[in-house]
Parts: sequence; structure tokens; C-alpha cells
Amino acid sequence: MPQGRPRILVPGKINTRVLDRLPDHFEPVFVSAADPALITPELSAGISGIAVQGKISAAFMDAFAHLEIIANFGVGYDGVDAVHAGHKGIVLTNTPDVLTEEVADTTIGLLLNTVRQLPQAERWLRAGRWARDGAFPLSPLTLRGRTVGLYGMGRIGLAIAKRLESFGVAIHYHTRTAREGLAYVYHPTLKDMAAAVDTIIVIVPGTDSTSKTINAEILAALGANGVLINVGRGSTVDEAALTDALQRGVIAGAGLDVFENEPHVGDDLMALENVSLLPHVGSASQATRNGMADLVVDNLVAWFTTGKALTPVPETPFTRKAG
Repeated sequence: MPQGRPRILVPGKINTRVLDRLPDHFEPVFVSAADPALITPELSAGISGIAVQGKISAAFMDAFAHLEIIANFGVGYDGVDAVHAGHKGIVLTNTPDVLTEEVADTTIGLLLNTVRQLPQAERWLRAGRWARDGAFPLSPLTLRGRTVGLYGMGRIGLAIAKRLESFGVAIHYHTRTAREGLAYVYHPTLKDMAAAVDTIIVIVPGTDSTSKTINAEILAALGANGVLINVGRGSTVDEAALTDALQRGVIAGAGLDVFENEPHVGDDLMALENVSLLPHVGSASQATRNGMADLVVDNLVAWFTTGKALTPVPETPFTRKAG
């Protein structure tokens, strides 16, 4: 086993606050990417933990002889093979809670931007069209009287729902099982919910079970007055089907903070006026990202000092073995 200060590998880029704090507790080691080909036998033997903002494959984990912990920057950890980590006894941590409120705020802003066309109105003003052409056209959509369905009801979903209550909209939700104690309307299937609402907010993680579940069938059920908001993962939405639905008026509009092939966004989607597009900024405030970075480092510190990570994911509920 490695002796002395634990050596923590950073593959690729990570938030600078993580880099600033790691040397206070560990010996940081850097490689350009999470590529097993970059790991020498000497490096393999000396690494105890990984701090990552990105993807970690099973093969990359297998490249290390004494890897104990992977500290993931982000609440979503679909880029890390958590099942494989669990099989190997490696604890995986994420950064929940610290970004919940920020993402919920962004979601409401994106919803308002989409139904009221606020970014388009600002462009109208900045282009001098208010003075030259008159008032910006009336927005065809409004939040008034809408029925909003949340696809996902975890921490962030609950925070979004709480905010939506103040807007006086009806709230429905779909998850695998109903959550106890919620007054919102539960739907056992996504299609049932889509047919019952006119607005869907997607906040599920990007897994095989959620991949492209927002498809042509769901969009058709949402209907011509429908609005889709996605602040979860781009993989959940069939982007080609969504683009087609927006072009043909199958639904009325969409607001997207995440995309299938980030940072690349399809030209056909970019050309549409009935969409509001953000470059994955749901949690992108300095305060929130600092909190996420601190939790990455604090998880590593807790693991090596107390034997317990602060926020292990459900697949890896481990404690550190003595010695």
C-alpha cells in the first residue's frame, strides 16, 4: 500500500478550487486524461484516490493497484462506472445538495425565458428594433394556467416544485415509484404524465433507463401547447425528435440547458425561434461551484482521516479498512 501523504490523481481538467485545496492535504498527481494508457506501473502503485470532473471508465479504475476513492465533481455521476467501482470496493462520491438551489433557480429562469421569450425580447431591444419597429411582439405562451409535470423528483425536483407552487401552477410528477407525503399528482408512466400536462421539466440522471425517453411519442402526447424544459442530461431527450416536433408545431417550445453532444448543438435546433438555449449553466455560479469543489476535497479528507466519505453514492456505501 502507498505510504506517506495519500497521492490523489487528477485526470484532465477540474475546478481550480479543487487544485488550490488538494496540496494542503495530499500529494496531487496529474495526467492529461482518464486514459489507462497513461498509467505506468509506478503511478498505478502509488495512487490512493482520484478527483475527477468528467468520465472514469472501468478500464481506468482497473489500471490502479490501490485505488480507494473517486471524488466526482458534480451531483450526476453517470460518467463514472459506479457499479464497477462497487464491485472493486472503491467508494465513489458526488456533490449533492450544494447545487440544488442554484439548479432549481436556473430551471425557473429557463422556463420563464421559454414561455415569455425574454431572450428574444432583449435581442429586439439591443438591435434597436424597439425604437425603430415598435414594441416586441406579444409572447404566444404564458405560464398562467399551465400544468407542469416533473420527470424526476429527487432533491432538485423537490426544490423546483417548491418554487413552482408560488406561481400557482398545477404540479404533477413521474418517477419509478410514488413519493410519500407529496400532494402533487403522481403518474406511474411518463406517457400518462405527458398526456395530462402541458409542460415537462426533465431532471432525471443520464442512465441507460432514461436514455431518449423523451421521444416522439412523449412529445406528441405533450401536445401543441406543450413546453419541454431539460436541466438533467442531454441523453434523456431524443434531440432529433425534439427538433422535428418544434419545427412542425407538435409542441410549442423548449428550453434546454443540456444537449446530446455537448458542447455541440445541432444547427437545426439553433435556428429555431421557439427555443431557449443555455450552455449547461444550471449550477454555474462561483459560489455554487466553490461549494462543489470544497465537497470534492472534503470527501477525500474525510475518507483518509475518518474512514467514511461524506457523500458516497448508493452503489458504494463503504467504510475504509484499517491500515
